[in-house]
Amino acid sequence: MASRSRSPAPDAKRSAPRSAAPSIDRYEMGRRLRAIRKGKKLTLVQVSALSGVTVPTLSKMELGQASISYEKFAAVAHALSVDISRLFEDRATVSSRKKPTFTPIALRSSTTFANDQYLHQVLATEHPDKRMTPWFARVQARSMDDYAGFNHHPGQEFLLVITGKLKVVFENGEILELEKDQGAYFDSSVGHVYLSTGRKEAEVLMVMTS
Repeated sequence: MASRSRSPAPDAKRSAPRSAAPSIDRYEMGRRLRAIRKGKKLTLVQVSALSGVTVPTLSKMELGQASISYEKFAAVAHALSVDISRLFEDRATVSSRKKPTFTPIALRSSTTFANDQYLHQVLATEHPDKRMTPWFARVQARSMDDYAGFNHHPGQEFLLVITGKLKVVFENGEILELEKDQGAYFDSSVGHVYLSTGRKEAEVLMVMTS
């Protein structure tokens, strides 16, 4: 969903990514979405009906004209029957003839994608038949005004604060305050937003199921 513009908190400086990870912008994400949709011979109207995302928003996503939340990317990826990590990596899927015992992960080489609320790094993109979606994220949002609404998507969500302080605000009125080394596990269908509350942006490990 598109987000409202904002100014950084006066005591917080927007920090650069912690590593020289490869980066992908919204235009490339849109190109990949369009290529997958075209490859499946689906129209925007058909994807809209399958995902619940409006046709105008889908069009903006494919053209890279808007900052889009994880919620909408996940809904569209589900409608297209692809793992959301395919939007972040061009590498061919590992052969299903022999599934690897493990997939090593390094933040410095994980693809980075930024929107108005987060700087994301999607992890383990090469692992086939994934049942979880792990992310490392720097939370840039500091106010409810930074969001156009609550995020909610099917499945469950685990989070662990690596650095900084984090507030999770739920649509039902509950609020969770977390510091370094603290985390939570919750139902992702309950509307929620992440907010950094410390002097520095909170860095968080997230794992989602669909």
